[in-house]
Order: sequence, then C-alpha cells, then structure tokens
Amino acid sequence: MPVLRYRLVNVFAETAFGGNPLAVVEDASGLSDVTMQAIARQFNLSETTFVLPATVATAAARVRIFTPTYEMPFAGHPTLGTASVVGERAGDAFALEMAAGIIPVRRVDGHWRLAASRASHRPMTATPSQLAAMLGLPEAGLCGPALWLDCGTEQPMIELHRPADVAACRIDAAMMTRYSSNRSGQAKCYVFARDGADFVARYFWMSGAAGVSEDPGTGSACANLGRWWQLTEGERPLHARVRQAWQSDRPSLLTLDVENCQVEVGGKVIVIGGGTLHW
Repeated sequence: MPVLRYRLVNVFAETAFGGNPLAVVEDASGLSDVTMQAIARQFNLSETTFVLPATVATAAARVRIFTPTYEMPFAGHPTLGTASVVGERAGDAFALEMAAGIIPVRRVDGHWRLAASRASHRPMTATPSQLAAMLGLPEAGLCGPALWLDCGTEQPMIELHRPADVAACRIDAAMMTRYSSNRSGQAKCYVFARDGADFVARYFWMSGAAGVSEDPGTGSACANLGRWWQLTEGERPLHARVRQAWQSDRPSLLTLDVENCQVEVGGKVIVIGGGTLHW
C-alpha cells in the first residue's frame, strides 16, 4: 500500500487561517500523472504540488503543480509554499525546477520570495466598455489600457482608478469567458488599483460548474504586476505591498519588489498541518 507524506500550508498568510491554502506532497517519486491529478482532486484546493528529484543540477527539486482539473506550468503561491517545505533540507536559498523554467527562491526575514521569469505581453482586444461591463463597473472605473502578461502563466492586468473600484467588482461569468480567456482557454481576471505606495488587488477565475471563484492570494499575478510596472514605469524601482482579497475571510498580503530589471514576489508561509496518504 503506497504511503505518501504531505503538508498543509497557508501562503501569503498573516494569520493561521488566512492566505492561500496549499497541499504539498513531499516525495511524489513513482506517481503517475493520473495519480497526481486524482490526489489534487481529493484535496480539492486551488493547487496541490508534488515534489520530485530535480533533473538539472541547478535545482534543489522538481515541482509539478495540479489544480483539481489540470496541471499548471507555474503559480506563485504553490512555488513559495513548496519552497518552505523543500527549504527544511535545502536551506534558505535555492532554485525549483518547474515546467515554466528554473525559479530561484529564498527566505528573507521569515518570508519566502521568488524571482519571476521575464514576461511576454500583448494588449487585450476587449474594449474598455466591454471590460467595464464584465467587471460590473462604469467605464470611468478603468485606468489605462489592459494587457495580457505572462511570466509563466498568462493573466490579464486590468488597472482600476481606486481601491473602491476593486472592491466593487462583480464579475459576469459569460463576459469573462468571452473577453478575458487566455491563450490556454482559461477565463481569468486580475484587477488592481494603487493605494498610496502600495496596491490592492483581486483575482477571479472560472472553476467549472461552480462558476466564478475568487483567489485569496495569487503570486503569479503579482509577478505579472511587477512586469506590468516595468512596462509602464520603466526603470523606476518599486517596493510595495499588495493586499489581495482583503474583504474576505482569507486575506492575503504579498510583497512586490522591482529593481534592476528583477521582479521578486514574497510573503509569509504558515505550516498548519500534515499527514499521510495511503490507498
């Protein structure tokens, strides 16, 4: 009977039950793709990660990321949550091998940080009026052109004028599917607004029959926000906090640092439990 150890962690969490939850299977050697998908479906969290031996000498481990229905090449909170588990044997600075590439991670002052890959970008073809209708906002709530950014997973960056506009978003599922589906056919939407020197943000995605879901803390979108900053602000450095889903019961706090062409996303990781899987 197979026995697998796993951890449950909350990423970008300021309290034990805040942030974005993640299951980490500590040694997935020998597991098939079908079994990994079944385990992710069993946990039924937004993502579950599987730690495997690295295939390149520069990485401490290889990581695969599964949602309950499909595999992802990269995601931020799974990267940092897995780093906290791998770091128990690999130390405070190493790299993780993922389908999207080699991702450097490090622990600084109790926070785990990842270095984002360079991003591609393209304009969103939806008009401001279409995007406003999708968000349930007046067109005046939008600020500047919306862009697709991809530093491992493609997401739309939609800037809004005020934090109140972010809070007021009410997503139309049909419109998001029509106007905000990425190249992989996944409907998703990241909205943000400046809040002094910081940002507030929300992330929405289609979760099958459940309709529109909201993610508590999205590191990949925060990384894309850093690349958006480089496109719009040039070489001006940024050291900001990003509050996401702050009105929910799982608020998240992310850090975003952009300097010398580098983008780093970070946050706290709280381990809340673990156990074994057997079948």
